[in-house]
Amino acid sequence: MRTRNVFSERFDWTLCLLLMLFCLVSSIAIYSANAAYLQSQIMWYVIGAVVIAIIMYFDNEQIQQITWILYGIGAVLLIGLLVAPETAFTPRRGGAQSWYVIPHIGSIQPSEYMKVFYILAIAKVINNHNVKTIHKSLRTDFILMCKLAIVAGVPIALVILQDFGTTLVLMAILIGMMLVSGISWKLLIPLYGAAAAFGSSVLYLAIFGRELLEKYLGVDPYQFARVNSWLDPHNAGDDGLQLVKSLMAIGSGLISGKGLGKEEVYIPERHTDFIFTIIGEEYGFIGGSIVIILYFLLIFHLVRTALQTANPYSIYISVGVISMITFHVFENIGMTIQLLPITGIPLPFISYGGSSLMCNLMAMGLIFSIRYHHKSYMFSSKSLSF
Repeated sequence: MRTRNVFSERFDWTLCLLLMLFCLVSSIAIYSANAAYLQSQIMWYVIGAVVIAIIMYFDNEQIQQITWILYGIGAVLLIGLLVAPETAFTPRRGGAQSWYVIPHIGSIQPSEYMKVFYILAIAKVINNHNVKTIHKSLRTDFILMCKLAIVAGVPIALVILQDFGTTLVLMAILIGMMLVSGISWKLLIPLYGAAAAFGSSVLYLAIFGRELLEKYLGVDPYQFARVNSWLDPHNAGDDGLQLVKSLMAIGSGLISGKGLGKEEVYIPERHTDFIFTIIGEEYGFIGGSIVIILYFLLIFHLVRTALQTANPYSIYISVGVISMITFHVFENIGMTIQLLPITGIPLPFISYGGSSLMCNLMAMGLIFSIRYHHKSYMFSSKSLSF
């Protein structure tokens, strides 16, 4: 076994290049959507680069040591939003109280940062359980499932009343990481089947039994507006206007788009959740396809990193990050073309937003760390080469 000492060998140049391309795409799209936000987005990218550099120098053992501290900080911040009254410091936006507003800094959304802490916590639970379990059985697998249910249940319970979209992301992360946790399929298949049945039931009730959801699950009526706009945006009044304009903008871009700054369809908040409509209108099918290809290359690179590292803990972290990014991309692009309901999930690395961007860059910092501290084994095919 040898540890590479040359920085150029340890640094993930491929991932760095991909992030630079995403920064370029984000800058162009935000400039077209609302140039006033461009400077702030670039500033967050610069701050994120510093954060990546810091995280990269932490190895697995050091990250595990601070995992529960970070998880606890995230939980406390989420609880604070639940118990705090509506003030200028904790405002209510879009029917949800999900932000802390800090003067001269801006808004901070704890649920975004919690995604990274959540991945670390689940990875640590899985790793520690598997290290201590000498003889695996259905009983030990069931115990691991219970541990994961507790660790995942806390942030999900705290977030579900504030941000349903983030709740779906947390659940997607959990599902992805459980697939590689070593839990027997004899337990996973019934569990995933029950989850699918529950999700289908909730969707059915969201359409035909909304009174039950309001009464027993505490769902706010404003959240049903997104279901209305998804199923029939043209007859949903103001609730469906956003999606109708999104479809118009993307459709009007045709093959090659209208060109930089030549969008004609105005969409509110298009620099955040609906930034893909800018890309679709200005650069058409070709521009949208290039962005999707960039995400494919990123996810492929992350999968390759997970497959080639010899450390189980690093694999769990990689899979958590892959699950998070993949779900974000599918949901965001899907909601802009009416394939999926509108959930307010931003497009990773491209949408404007400090908390969202920092969450994604922190996650990339973990991947950089995996690459930087990877150890090569003699005669092993599992060496990281990019």
